[in-house]
Amino acid sequence: MPALTLVLGGAASGKSRYAESLVQATDQKRIYIATAQAFDEEMRAKIAAHKIQRGPNWMTIECPIDLCDAISGCAPDDVVLIDCLTLWLTNVLLTERDVDAEMDALVASLSSASATILVVSNEVGQGIVPDNALSRQFRSAQGRLNQKVAEHADTVVGVMAGLPFALKGPLPL
Repeated sequence: MPALTLVLGGAASGKSRYAESLVQATDQKRIYIATAQAFDEEMRAKIAAHKIQRGPNWMTIECPIDLCDAISGCAPDDVVLIDCLTLWLTNVLLTERDVDAEMDALVASLSSASATILVVSNEVGQGIVPDNALSRQFRSAQGRLNQKVAEHADTVVGVMAGLPFALKGPLPL
């Protein structure tokens, strides 16, 4: 598996399931870095269902913002799934941090990581132009983040309707 793989897709496209299947095909220690925060019962139920779906052979690290620290704590024989950059970016925006500095630090951490890393992110630029400033700011930042990570990734995979397709490098099997 490549050192850094980016898996992109729309909401409910199957990108997380695809990324999980790549990790499960390895015999490495599996680490799931979760960026979601459970602010309501629906999200708590979704998170619980995802944990059950992954099964007991995963170590979960809940990390809504400080991804660099979580990445640096992973060992060379680990395979790490970060799910997802879209929620991480939302968390960063809502805490009013310097978004570009946070993105640059994240990309540097991903590029220098010793573990094998798969990153899941939403492709949000194919819809309509949002009607409010925060949504436009988010869409623009998400596009920049995806481009930065894709530039440094060995492999970039798109997922649509549960079907993966290679955007950069060979399609991991």
